[in-house]
Amino acid sequence: MHFYQRRLPHWEVIGQPLFVTFRLHGSLPYNRIFPPANVTSGKAFAAMDRILDQNRSGPVFLGVPEIAHVVVQALSDGETRFHRYQLHSYVVMPNHVHLLVTPLATAREWLGPLKGFTAREANRILGRTGQPFWQDESYDHLVRNGQEIQRILCYIEDNPVRAGLAASPEQFPWSSACRAEARRRPGLATPL
Repeated sequence: MHFYQRRLPHWEVIGQPLFVTFRLHGSLPYNRIFPPANVTSGKAFAAMDRILDQNRSGPVFLGVPEIAHVVVQALSDGETRFHRYQLHSYVVMPNHVHLLVTPLATAREWLGPLKGFTAREANRILGRTGQPFWQDESYDHLVRNGQEIQRILCYIEDNPVRAGLAASPEQFPWSSACRAEARRRPGLATPL
């Protein structure tokens, strides 16, 4: 396990669960003042996530169904086709993505290609060139035990409900909760 820090702390792990959040470039207000250093990273993350869920400023390109589908398909491919991670849970919100994964490769080998591919495809769909799509740095949290895995999985899948985008996690089409519900109920449409 390797730890490094840019603006945010990062864990470079293989074989250990990791909670990762990445967001669209410009999705937080430019004048946003981040909490002082004495606030825990968990509280700072929760404050940032509440701002992202409110969607009051910045782009919401992930709310475009074609783009959300590209991201969901790329997440699935990262697990099943490229074997870069085990995907436990995800949600694609209008301006950010939450993942719970167990990496089978370094972040440079799985997160970089995931963000690069989806950025190119999304910008193609939007008819944009030469503009950043994702914020360059992501938030990651090393998951310490099974109880924390379950708490994070619920946090991820409940995100659309907390943001007022769905009445239940299973009703939001761009999440692992929707796909799990579809597997339990044959004939229910899934976004993939």
